[in-house]
Amino acid sequence: MTAEPTSFRQAVAEKFSRANHRERDLVAFGIAAAAIILFIGTGGTVMPQLVSAWRGLSEQPDLLLSNALLLNIALILLGWNRYKSMHAELGDRRRSEEEARRLAQIDPLTGCYNRRSIAPAMAELLAEAQSEGRAMAVILVDLDNFKQVNDLNGHHIGDAVLTESSDRMGDVLPADALLARLGGDEFAAAVVYDPVLPGKIEHLASLLIERVSQPIAVKDTVIDITMSVGIASSVNLVNPVDTDVSTRLIHKADIAMYQAKKQGKNRFFWFEAAMEQELRFRNELEGGIRKGIAKGEFVPFYEQQIDLETGELVGFEMLARWLSPEMGIVGPDIFIPIAEEIGVVAEMSENLMKQAFEDAKRWDPKLTLSVNISPVQMRDPWFAQKLIKLLLQHNFPPSRLDIEITESALHDNVGLVRSMITSLRNQGVRVSLDDFGTGYASLSQLRSLPFDRLKIDRSFISELNTGEPGSRLVDAIISMGHGLKMPITAEGIENEVVLGMLRKMGGLKGQGYHYGRPEPADQVLTRLQDRGLLSNPETEGTKPKLRPISGNRAV
Repeated sequence: MTAEPTSFRQAVAEKFSRANHRERDLVAFGIAAAAIILFIGTGGTVMPQLVSAWRGLSEQPDLLLSNALLLNIALILLGWNRYKSMHAELGDRRRSEEEARRLAQIDPLTGCYNRRSIAPAMAELLAEAQSEGRAMAVILVDLDNFKQVNDLNGHHIGDAVLTESSDRMGDVLPADALLARLGGDEFAAAVVYDPVLPGKIEHLASLLIERVSQPIAVKDTVIDITMSVGIASSVNLVNPVDTDVSTRLIHKADIAMYQAKKQGKNRFFWFEAAMEQELRFRNELEGGIRKGIAKGEFVPFYEQQIDLETGELVGFEMLARWLSPEMGIVGPDIFIPIAEEIGVVAEMSENLMKQAFEDAKRWDPKLTLSVNISPVQMRDPWFAQKLIKLLLQHNFPPSRLDIEITESALHDNVGLVRSMITSLRNQGVRVSLDDFGTGYASLSQLRSLPFDRLKIDRSFISELNTGEPGSRLVDAIISMGHGLKMPITAEGIENEVVLGMLRKMGGLKGQGYHYGRPEPADQVLTRLQDRGLLSNPETEGTKPKLRPISGNRAV
C-alpha cells in the first residue's frame, strides 16, 4: 500500500503549471490552425494557377497570392514543430515533477518511506484494517550503539549498515506492511494483524531482532549490531483515526523502545500506560534537578568514618541529598544517574564540594573529608585543575581531602585517570578506589595506579552475616590490600557482629548505619561539639600550600 501525500502549495503549483502549459499549447495550436485555414483559402486560388502555369496553359500565377501560400506553409510547419516541442517539454516536466514527488516521500538511502510520508500511509492502512475488523501495530526499531559504528568505522560504513538493516527488515515484514526510516538509525514498521492474536506481532518482533542482529560484512569490516524494539497497537487508541494517528502510535512505541533499552537492549516491549507515567515522572525529575541546582536544593550530608581498632572518629564521607519541596529528602540513587545522563552532575558536584569545604573548615583539622566523584567527571581532562582551584578559593587543606572514584571510571580511560590521580596526589589530595570488587579493576591496574586506599563495597561486607564464605571473601580482599600496602575502608557496617569480625581482620577504617545515618551539617556540628572536635578559630585563616601543576591540564 502506498500513499501520495501532496501539500497544498505543491498542488497549487502543479495546477498552475498544467494550466500554463495548456494555454501555451492552445496558442501554438491556434497559430497552426489559422495557418491551415489560410492555406486552404489561398491554396484554392493559387494552386490551379500554378498547375496551369507549369503545364504552359496560362501565364505566371499571382505573385502576392503565391508568397502568401508559401508563408502559410511556413507558419503551418512552424506551429506544428512548436506544438510538438511544447508537448514533449510538458511530458518531461511532468515526469520530473513525479520523480521529485516520489523522492520527497522516500528516504534516499534505504528506499523506505520517510517521516513525512509515513503518516498518511499509516492512516490509510489503519482505516482499511479497521474496516476489516483488524488492528495495526507500530513496531519502532532503534539500532543499539549505532553512533559507535559511525565513529569507529566512518559514515560510509554506517550507511551500509543502515541499508542492510532496512533490507533485512523488509525481508521479514509481511508484503502489505509499511516500513519507514524516521531518521538516523530509527525505523518504524506498521503491520496489520488480528487483535486476538498479538502473539504474531511478538513473533515478528523476535524475528526482526534475530535477523537484523546477525553480523553485517561491509568490505573487510564485520559489524555486530543489536536493536531495541518498542511496539504500540491501535487497539488502545482513544482518539479517532486521522493523519496524526502515526504520531501517536510512534510516540507510544518509542516509549516502549526506551524501556527495552533500559532493560538491556536487543529485546522488545509492548507499550503500557505505566511506561508513559514513568517517562513523565522522569521528565519532571530532570526539570526538578535543573531547577534544584539553580536554587541550591542539593546539600551535603555526612556519614561518620571510624577507626575500627580505637573506635575514634577520623572523618566523614560527604553524601549528596536533594531537599525537594515536592518529594522531601531524595537519595543520590534517584537523582545522580539522571544528573549524569543530562550533563549536570559536574555542576552539582562542584556546588556540593563548595558547601562541604566550608562545613569541614569548622571541624577539627585532623578530621578528613571524603567526596565521591562521578565517572562522568573523570572524563574531563581539566578536572584536577578545577578541584585544586576550588581548594584554593575555599582555603581548604588538600591533605584533608580524600577523593573516591569507582572502578567503572577506570574502564573509560585508564591513562587519563592515572594522570589525574598523579596530579591530585602531588598536591596532597588522597585518592581512594571506591566499591572495590564490583567493577573493572585488575591487579595490574591496582599496582600501576597510585591509589591511597581501597574501599570494600557494602555488598561484600553484608556477606559477613552469612557465615564462613563471606568471611573468606572479605579476608582475601583485605589480604590483597595489605599486600599492595593500601589501607582498607569497609562500607556498610550495620551491626555489632559484622564489626567484631572486621576488627579481627586488621587495622581498618569503617562506616555504616551501625554508627548512625548520614547527617546534615548542623547535626554534625552538634556531634563534634559534644566530642570537643570543632576547629580552633585561631587556625582557620591558615592558607593551604599547593604546588603548581605543570602544563595546562592533567594529561
